[in-house]
Amino acid sequence: MQHSQLSDTNERSRDEWIERLWITDSQEDYDQLTQAIDLMLDVAAIDRDSHIPLSLDVADILCNIQVDQVTLIATILSDVRLSDTYTVETIAEKFSSTIALLVKNMRWLHNFKAPTDNETSEPEQAERLRRMLLAMVDDVRAVLIHLAWRLQHLRLLGDADLYERRAVATETMDIFAPLANRLGVSQIKWEMEDLAFRYLEPITYKQIAKSLTAKRIEREAYVETFTSDLQKLLKDADIKAEVFGRPKHIYSIWKKMQRKHLSVDQLYDLRAVRVIVHDVRECYSTLGLVHEQWKHVPAELDDYIANRKPNGYQSLHTVVIGPKGRYVEIQIRTHDMNVFAELGVAAHWRYKEGGGQDAAMERVVGSLRRLLESDTDDSGLLEDFRAEIFPDRVFVITPQGEILDLSKGSTPLDFAYAIHTSVGHRCNGAKVNGVIAPLDHKLRNGDQVEIITKKEEKPSRKWLNPALGYVGSSSTRSKIRHWFRQQDHDKNKRDGLEIIEQEKHRLNLKKIDLKPLLKRFRQQSENAFLIALGRGDIGVVQLTEALDVPKKEEVKLRKINVKDRHDDRGIQIEGVSNLLVEIGNCCKPVPGDEIIGYITVGRGITIHRSDCANIDVNNLGPEKAVRLAEASWGTETTAYTVDIQITGFNQPGLISDVATVLAKQQINVLSINTQRGNTELISMLTLAIQIENTGQLFEVLEKIAQLPNVMDAKRYS
Repeated sequence: MQHSQLSDTNERSRDEWIERLWITDSQEDYDQLTQAIDLMLDVAAIDRDSHIPLSLDVADILCNIQVDQVTLIATILSDVRLSDTYTVETIAEKFSSTIALLVKNMRWLHNFKAPTDNETSEPEQAERLRRMLLAMVDDVRAVLIHLAWRLQHLRLLGDADLYERRAVATETMDIFAPLANRLGVSQIKWEMEDLAFRYLEPITYKQIAKSLTAKRIEREAYVETFTSDLQKLLKDADIKAEVFGRPKHIYSIWKKMQRKHLSVDQLYDLRAVRVIVHDVRECYSTLGLVHEQWKHVPAELDDYIANRKPNGYQSLHTVVIGPKGRYVEIQIRTHDMNVFAELGVAAHWRYKEGGGQDAAMERVVGSLRRLLESDTDDSGLLEDFRAEIFPDRVFVITPQGEILDLSKGSTPLDFAYAIHTSVGHRCNGAKVNGVIAPLDHKLRNGDQVEIITKKEEKPSRKWLNPALGYVGSSSTRSKIRHWFRQQDHDKNKRDGLEIIEQEKHRLNLKKIDLKPLLKRFRQQSENAFLIALGRGDIGVVQLTEALDVPKKEEVKLRKINVKDRHDDRGIQIEGVSNLLVEIGNCCKPVPGDEIIGYITVGRGITIHRSDCANIDVNNLGPEKAVRLAEASWGTETTAYTVDIQITGFNQPGLISDVATVLAKQQINVLSINTQRGNTELISMLTLAIQIENTGQLFEVLEKIAQLPNVMDAKRYS
């Protein structure tokens, strides 16, 4: 059923909105609420864009999950129509700083529009997700408002174009529905999933809906009879309980059909009953009575009271074979469990005196906070989010009896890094349930894991090889990569210091002041400058040009008037003609490099890169410096030989993958040499290839570096 925003809003008068949304006895709340409602009704009278959710309708959704008054007022004021005219500072002044902060977070989230031309890119999704999580860590109510806003957006998409419906629905399935599930807000989650599924798979949706409708009367009559029998059974056992049939959601039916490879009629839980009792003891007593009365299906028995779900959900689930041999799913829970199952973290405001539900919410928010603290890139954030949010978790035990919640597919290595990054770096082996296990062993629920450590923090590069399966979490991969980056930083810093020392002695300088260089090369600190210099981001020639070096007598390069300035290689030489021109093997310049010529005795002229150490003007001496000649690249297109070096994991297909990239780029390979790296898991490939210019070279290196088994690809000289 599609909802009409304008009709919903216009059907209620101002007084009806106040009656609906005023949920306390506070006069201050009443005054602030009426002020917010009046403001929005005035705006709604002017701006009637039916595709943009109106905040009053969003607040109406939140009323159903029993949020607090502050949330409802902030929801009304977070309408996008107010963003340009009603500042956060004004809201803080007229309402409160808490409401203003919630509105600020909401406007932060609203800045991201649904895509219109291309699908949302992964970095954009990651940035949106990061902001949502930041808002949650700050105040989880902002995310509840945003979930309700997304639900209202879905309700209004019925007459939108096909692309917009699919784009919003896909994003809902990827991020918002899983987030609602993790926060336990099932009322919002179910409707989100059904609406998104309707837009993504309209034919399948209609088929399931039609099938359910065809036997609805018969099914409802059966559930009513079964409910009556169960109610009598519990009454005879002196258990006071509420027993009722529960609604089924089309998306959850479809998911179960896919998972179990069953038709609609074969599903167990189309006939579903919920039992609400007073306490946990009565939950298990009810379960015993049910199993005595009807035969149950052992594989369908789940105890989520003893083993609550990551989002705090608790209940007993069982499937029994009722009258006429038909399956009936039964859920048994207490009143508090039912409130939390329906409202999730929104139930937090019903338990302000403290208790288990507060702790459950803290666990949920805490697990998401960890995502923001990890050293991860955009793709890693999305991957970890999916691992955290989707209910594919594995619970393992430390030797001290502490339970760790890991993503499904985790290994002992993931376990080690989950305990502490240092433990992961020092991991040397593991015991699972008292037995030595390989580090790529996939952990299962209930496993007890002990990590064997070494003194030195030194992770292995092979752990990063996806084909070996040592790591199941991108969070672990990020920590390992960070360690290696840090080692590279230290090495690069040492190399940078060495370059500074070399240049100081070569240029006969007493001291090199780094402060002017930081500004020149836009580096934040001396460390950053030295690392960039050692890594090659700042070239030695650039450094020399930037240094305030006392002027020496300039070596004038030779110039001769010539008629023919082009040779067969497309190189222009100032001052020489009729000489053989060859490319220097020491630096192998290609078009795009700055070059210089050196006239040899009996061998013509050799072309070097300007920064080649072999033709450094300061080292050649005056007798050889006169042989230098200005050179530049001509306009002719020809092929030049350059060496490249590729470092990768020693896996079948590495050379084939590299060759495929070169073939697609139409690059000719003259030679290829392979050798083992610093471990047997690493291979080093050195290739001599022919390219036209540096632009083509850098493009090829970039494409090779993106291959899954390649760690690094660079020019080799």
